[in-house]
Amino acid sequence: MPIYSSSDLEDSNGPNSLSAKFFGRERPLHYVFGGGQVADLLLWRNKSLSAAVLLGITMIWFLFEVMEYNFVSLMCHLSILVMLMVFITYTAAKFANWDLPDIHEITIQESVFRWLYRKINWVLVRFYDISSGENFIEFFLVIAALWMVSVIGSYFSSLNFLFFCAICLGTLPALYEQYEREFNHLISKGTKDAKKAFKKFDAEVLNKIPRGHVKERKRK
Repeated sequence: MPIYSSSDLEDSNGPNSLSAKFFGRERPLHYVFGGGQVADLLLWRNKSLSAAVLLGITMIWFLFEVMEYNFVSLMCHLSILVMLMVFITYTAAKFANWDLPDIHEITIQESVFRWLYRKINWVLVRFYDISSGENFIEFFLVIAALWMVSVIGSYFSSLNFLFFCAICLGTLPALYEQYEREFNHLISKGTKDAKKAFKKFDAEVLNKIPRGHVKERKRK
């Protein structure tokens, strides 16, 4: 349960609030993630399902990284196991009069692909906007962040890095939703400090770099 009450949420809509305006977000975090099953999974609306997914990811990482299992062999063995389970279930259902599972209950929902499609397009548009350099501070921060990630990633294997990202994706959104105001306060304070440091760097270093004078074009 969140550590703040509904009255705190009403107060957070005020002009001095940081929680509802962070990243320009004014809608609930569940809506930002698409409002479907993916959002339920990331925000732990169904705790058993979210825990099962994280456990499955951990098991896959353990098989590949620790046990050094081959990917092709793993997929073949899993397919054989699933086929045997389905065969045994259907065979037993004929003699025990069990209700067979509906295939539509285990298929991937179309909303998942729509959510993924929207998010990929949003990432591409944001990448173009940032790369255009309209907001130089944002451009500089993203370049620095990507460089830091590349340095950190050089110390890990690709599988370990993907596993770390999956664990963060499966835990950080839920933690952020629960402690949203605290996160917003810390991140906002860090952003302000970073902007002050950049302005100081700009004033003391960048502005002292000599530049050639640009001649104005003569009007015809």
